[in-house]
Amino acid sequence: MATTHFILQGKGGVGKSMIAGLLYQSLLKAGKDVCAFDTDPVNATLSGYAEFNVTRIEIMRNGDIDPRQFDQLFEGLMSAPASSHVLVDNGASSFVALGAYLQQNEVLPTLAEEGHTVFFHTVVTGGQAVVDTARGLYLLADSFPTTPLVVWLNPFFGEIVLDGKQFEEFKVYQQFKSQFHAVIRLPDAPRATLGRDLEELFAKRHSFEAGMASSTTNIAVKSRLRRYWAEVYRLIEQAQIF
Repeated sequence: MATTHFILQGKGGVGKSMIAGLLYQSLLKAGKDVCAFDTDPVNATLSGYAEFNVTRIEIMRNGDIDPRQFDQLFEGLMSAPASSHVLVDNGASSFVALGAYLQQNEVLPTLAEEGHTVFFHTVVTGGQAVVDTARGLYLLADSFPTTPLVVWLNPFFGEIVLDGKQFEEFKVYQQFKSQFHAVIRLPDAPRATLGRDLEELFAKRHSFEAGMASSTTNIAVKSRLRRYWAEVYRLIEQAQIF
């Protein structure tokens, strides 16, 4: 049956939607049938990609999150075509609400009973957000102990260290490493060159293929994007999630 990928993190602005876009493009490159749902009530980034098949679900009603709006997501996941991959890009502001909905409505056991596979994806960053993102990882692992986790390490904001320890030495890794299906360490991107290239690409909501094919993209930028994309795809392929 289908494979569902939930992209979840309680800390905002750490590259979660970027990772959703990387995963979407990797699945397409691998020849998979892909669709997505965007449930971010504030920054619906993924649904801004005209190239992608994304359904936006409006979960806000009268200024508050209405959990009943997740019913549409549940229906979509259950009816996903066999062998397809479905991405769910959820916002930081609805992290708790979606987690509670999944538990209260037994979404994951129901999907499993129908033969669907589920992965949780989350991001851990360096810099000031390292503690918050590690906490988000802990909450997912602790709340959903039977769901395999894919951890994405995003070094854009700085080295991923805590009290002088690398990620594999973090308490959350030591406690829950048996739940981790894969750890994907994204390549570092020098801020002045590749970092800026990526920021501009994502701001335009362009895929790598579109960015590299654009007549307005110069040769040096195309070369950097091509190398980065090839390395990211290699890492995702190694994670064996498709």
